[in-house]
Amino acid sequence: GDDGDGHVSFASISPNMFSRTMTVNGFSKAYAMTGMRLGYMAAPKPLAKAVTTIQGQLTSCASSISQAAGVAALNDVDESEMEANVKIMREKRDYVIGELRTMEGVRLAVPPTGAFYVLPDVSSYYDGDDTQLCLDLLEKKRLALVPGTSFGAPGTVRISYATSLEELAVAMSKLREFLDETRIKE
Repeated sequence: GDDGDGHVSFASISPNMFSRTMTVNGFSKAYAMTGMRLGYMAAPKPLAKAVTTIQGQLTSCASSISQAAGVAALNDVDESEMEANVKIMREKRDYVIGELRTMEGVRLAVPPTGAFYVLPDVSSYYDGDDTQLCLDLLEKKRLALVPGTSFGAPGTVRISYATSLEELAVAMSKLREFLDETRIKE
């Protein structure tokens, strides 16, 4: 986890696990390269060969610009910079979680530990219609959240905290105002 628990890769557990593990990852979150659509896979040779055969028929190659950016990220980004970014994202996550926990009718069952999104349960509003809640929130407060239904989590909304603390403060204030006004009407 990102709270000092330490991550253990399945492949590092034993030689037997190494030979049965496929690791798939991307650059979007760790290296702030969203939109580059660059990822990678590490796997035992027979599995990698099979995946390459399938992938070659389904997708095209990542652009040369994305590939060069990925190489630069791997070679030129110092681990201390990565650790500093994790600390900043943790502070933003903790701020958003703290704000959400003070909002009436909002629950957060599982705080995020690996992404920069929070998926709070807002099903006590709009009879659980997260899509309509997001549409009205956008119209009335000019705040864009994504309905959790899009991610198989109806009754929730996805909030990204990959922005400045100042923007997050504005967003949390708008969300709080909207929910307070909605609750008064209901």
